[in-house]
Amino acid sequence: MSESRNDFGRKPITRKVKKLNPRVDLTPIVSVSFLLIIFFMLTSYLSKPNVMDLGMPGDRGCGGIVCDMGFTENRTLTLLLGQNNKIVSYIGYYSSPLESPKKLNFEKYSIRKELLLKKQQIVQEAGNIKTGLIVIIKPSKYSNYGNLVSILDEMTISKISTYEVVDITVEEENLLATK
Repeated sequence: MSESRNDFGRKPITRKVKKLNPRVDLTPIVSVSFLLIIFFMLTSYLSKPNVMDLGMPGDRGCGGIVCDMGFTENRTLTLLLGQNNKIVSYIGYYSSPLESPKKLNFEKYSIRKELLLKKQQIVQEAGNIKTGLIVIIKPSKYSNYGNLVSILDEMTISKISTYEVVDITVEEENLLATK
């Protein structure tokens, strides 16, 4: 037998479900993106490169060495930078050095010891702490940039306030090659 349902004229109890269109809320994504932008802007601002100030002198017409500033040959130390981490230093002028040229290198405290010793000798001779050591740095075309930066760091560590980076002469390049 078949079973039949009698609705007695009523509508069915189950209602039709209204289908909603899916909608994505972008508010959290926008908030996260602004936070990321702020984070990266802040970290890039905080990670500025460290730069050391280097005041290069202008041309004063004395062949690279300042002649009107009261440089005396007993206060002047010249550092010649060569290839393979080689340094030659002498006191005075090239034409008449007060001490014979010394060969130095970038080993531990070699340059620093020499700078501090010469600085102390000049202060003892002059008797005035304001008349200090004057260092002339002359990198050759074969020296690398890292050696120049190391020498400038040593000037800062040794607290030598008067130094100059100038071009090397041909005679000094020959001295650097022979030492």
